[in-house]
Amino acid sequence: MIDFSLSEEQREVRDTIRRFIEREVMPLEPQVLRNERAGLPGIERDQLRELQAKAKKAGYWGINTPEEYGGIDLGPVMSAIVAMESGRTFVPFRFGGSADNILYAGTPEQKQEYLIPTINGERISCFAITEPGAGSDARNIRTRAVRDGDDWIINGEKIFITGGNDADFVMVFAVTDPAKGANGGVTCFLVDREMGWKSDPIPTMGEWGPASLVFEDVRVPSRNILGEEGQGFALALQWIGNGRFMIPAGAIGGAERLLQMAIDYSKVRHSMGHPIADYQAIQWQIADSYVEIEQVKLLTLYAAWQLETGRDNRHASSVAKLSGGLMANQVVDRVLQIHGGMGYTKELPIERWYREFRLLRIFEGTDEIQRRTIARNLLKGHVQVGGIGD
Repeated sequence: MIDFSLSEEQREVRDTIRRFIEREVMPLEPQVLRNERAGLPGIERDQLRELQAKAKKAGYWGINTPEEYGGIDLGPVMSAIVAMESGRTFVPFRFGGSADNILYAGTPEQKQEYLIPTINGERISCFAITEPGAGSDARNIRTRAVRDGDDWIINGEKIFITGGNDADFVMVFAVTDPAKGANGGVTCFLVDREMGWKSDPIPTMGEWGPASLVFEDVRVPSRNILGEEGQGFALALQWIGNGRFMIPAGAIGGAERLLQMAIDYSKVRHSMGHPIADYQAIQWQIADSYVEIEQVKLLTLYAAWQLETGRDNRHASSVAKLSGGLMANQVVDRVLQIHGGMGYTKELPIERWYREFRLLRIFEGTDEIQRRTIARNLLKGHVQVGGIGD
């Protein structure tokens, strides 16, 4: 018997998070829109920290951080549910107390210098593997790190790096042994900004603010290698695959908020003597959107459950990520259509979500890459058609 119900504790967490988002975060939406349209950050770092402090006071700090590092370690399933609740607003808020999963692979000294300050909100990190000529094909990165005594000299460029403009340090992946290729020839380095790398913002159609990072003869000591020399690509895959299901989780929250906007608007907007909710053309758009959201919700929670129970969730995460990006774009397009001309204006936040959701089909693995991964797993027999709970 499959039980889809949440425990009393899980429902309490969900409801508390929802109330926090509604009371503390959503009221900031008008300010965020004004700031973004003026070319400013949606919220300043100090304001984000203030919100995170309020959440910490309520008991929500380190959602997926082990308790030994001060987190509450809710696990993948509840982390996905929290992301769904956080996704109900476009305010760039995230709960504090977390760090990239691969930072836990550091030495005790690295954890003191990088991991713990990041968890505490004292330092900001970024993950840098994508390059101008190596996006989906990350195995073809060209950034080089050459040994010089007990140091390494890094040269190269990274692009579309989330948080790259604000980061105090970067987890950068560089080729250290070209003859070995990706498996054995790529190493991850922890590189402080003070070591010399530079960043420049990349303007985009949405409010996501990526950066390009440039490394010119940046000297890094060997003690800053994260993990083992030559094993960086395995770390990169761990970073990419472990949390991919969190992307559709956030999209679910936004899509649900948008769908409710469409439902409410369809009841008060009259055309030809009737609320447009009376027309089948509108009803079908609402019904299709709801069905697609529920489908992605189950796919996402299934991927999270696999990770939580120790299973390999990479295939399920690809399915959820592909489905989630397509769903979000279809839902926001329908919602804009239901609102007509008003949906196209900047008086409503629909256009803002429209631009933001378009990114979901590109970053962290494009639709095409997800399809390639899913098909490859099926064709090579890694996944069987008709399996359930495997």
